[in-house]
Amino acid sequence: MNLLDLDASQLERYCVEQGEKPFRARQLLRWIHQRGEADFAAMTDIARPFRERLAAEHTVAAPEVVSDNIASDGTRKWLLRVDAGNAIETVFIPEGVDASAEDDDDEGAASGEDPAVTGRYRGTLCVSSQAGCALECSFCSTGYQGFNRNLSTAEIIGQLWHANAALGPRPGGGRAVTNVVMMGMGEPLANFDAVVSAMSLMLDDNAYGLSRRRVTLSTSGLVPQMDRLAQTLPVALAVSLHAPNDALRDELVPINRKYPLAELMAACQRYIEFAPRDFVTFEYIMLDGVNDSLDHARQLLVLTREVPCKFNLIPFNPFPQSHYRRSPAERVRAFARVLADAGRIATTRKTRGDDIDAACGQLAGRVTDRSQRSRRRIAIGVAS
Repeated sequence: MNLLDLDASQLERYCVEQGEKPFRARQLLRWIHQRGEADFAAMTDIARPFRERLAAEHTVAAPEVVSDNIASDGTRKWLLRVDAGNAIETVFIPEGVDASAEDDDDEGAASGEDPAVTGRYRGTLCVSSQAGCALECSFCSTGYQGFNRNLSTAEIIGQLWHANAALGPRPGGGRAVTNVVMMGMGEPLANFDAVVSAMSLMLDDNAYGLSRRRVTLSTSGLVPQMDRLAQTLPVALAVSLHAPNDALRDELVPINRKYPLAELMAACQRYIEFAPRDFVTFEYIMLDGVNDSLDHARQLLVLTREVPCKFNLIPFNPFPQSHYRRSPAERVRAFARVLADAGRIATTRKTRGDDIDAACGQLAGRVTDRSQRSRRRIAIGVAS
């Protein structure tokens, strides 16, 4: 058994089953997650017989590193092998100039705020939850890879465990990773149990000790799971909206056909009652001539009028199979002005890591596609 697979309650139950006191679980959490220790022999405040039993029967193992690339802007992307046929991508985005200061109101990459301007440090880790993705959003590289499987808790939290080990402490002290966004490969709410287990470790004071405001989950709009998350482990919420009406969103985000916008907006309102923030972040990718007109902006205002929210406008990041183009910068500014003139907060996300394909929408990894979607696309392309 890989002990990265166990959250606090599971680890405590395991220790009791082994005849150990419950506090052994807290000791293990601190060694494994706070100190990043994988060698049971080094866990010196744990009785030797238990350490020897752990070493004989269990392991602490993050996904194996296949490649490690650093972009010109400091963004770092790891390709991590999760099994013989699949590898996922994890991205670290360092921001800010003052490593000694932090802003607890900062929600990470979803906020669009610039720590370099505020003088605060933020290190955001973008974590994957699936090998591939089954939702087929038309502008996303991950969806074009098809889908293989959900990741385990160990494979999800292992990305944070690895990043802390690889990055080391930042200058001035403290961990390099201050924020986590569940925005990597896959739809997090489609892998609910493992994602919640991993996030509970992120929040646990004996593990990573992040606040719920510093962990953001991004969803395409799985309404029942949004309600379940609100009751189970409400963290900061970002919703991949990308369209202001059902007809267009059906095309861009096909899950909308199952959970249309009226249902999604109602779910957002319900979620806010339990969330650590009093707003939802709506992510909106800017596609040239598709969803970026001033009329689209006005429709967006009407759609979200009952939902306390902020808008994060995302310049489209191209990938080889895509047929979309990035909206011109002036059109993005005009779109944002319509929202701002109505009293809404609208930020434009700064593109990071695009020279190593680490920007939003570009993560692909290596996926052995069990859904056969990628094969069908190739066949259609040949036929046309």
